[in-house]
Amino acid sequence: MPESTPRLENTLIRGYRQLASGSPRRAHDLVLRGLDVLFAVAFLLLTSPLCALIAVAILVSSGGPVLYVGDRVGRGGHVFRMVKFRTLKRDAEQRLGPYLGAELVARTEAEYTGIGRRLKSTQLDEIPQLWNVLRGDMSMVGPRPIRPIFFEQLGQDIPAYWQRLTVRPGLTGLAQMRREYETSMEEKLAHDLEWIADRSVRLYLRTIVATAWRVLLQSARAVAGRG
Repeated sequence: MPESTPRLENTLIRGYRQLASGSPRRAHDLVLRGLDVLFAVAFLLLTSPLCALIAVAILVSSGGPVLYVGDRVGRGGHVFRMVKFRTLKRDAEQRLGPYLGAELVARTEAEYTGIGRRLKSTQLDEIPQLWNVLRGDMSMVGPRPIRPIFFEQLGQDIPAYWQRLTVRPGLTGLAQMRREYETSMEEKLAHDLEWIADRSVRLYLRTIVATAWRVLLQSARAVAGRG
């Protein structure tokens, strides 16, 4: 069932949106947006056969739906619908509720489907988010998109957290490449702020190349492990 966002839109996000809108835009942000579209189209075309195979595998192993769709907070506080391949059992998000951090990681482990665990370990479940990149909801590189209920909590606990709203959330990012999933939100934010401050084409390209290499290695390990 879709998450309810009116309270967040009418209170916390509205205040942070004003802060984010006052942050200056950079000329090369347009260049990064052009690269987003270029890479998203290229990767969607390259991975379309793989996406078809993944969809069939999900349907055969655990039934529908193939995709997970959930609310996430984007640039300027815009709440958008993020898509990815479903990796958890049906209605898992309702059972996981408001858990965050290590508790969420521990509880999520019991919710993975067989194919979902492999998709998550290889990060192939993220491929449909290329559609969000094309739509302009996300960038190829940036802070990872977060659920509204978590943004509300973290925005109150961490004063600098609102700065994530000055850029589009990313399919990948510095925090994801440098730190583990269980890393504290404060430490992840430090890497996100580094990206927000830099936002250079060079760092953007380096992050994409590093992510592609990491996904290839993880996929190779998964195949080897199955054998």
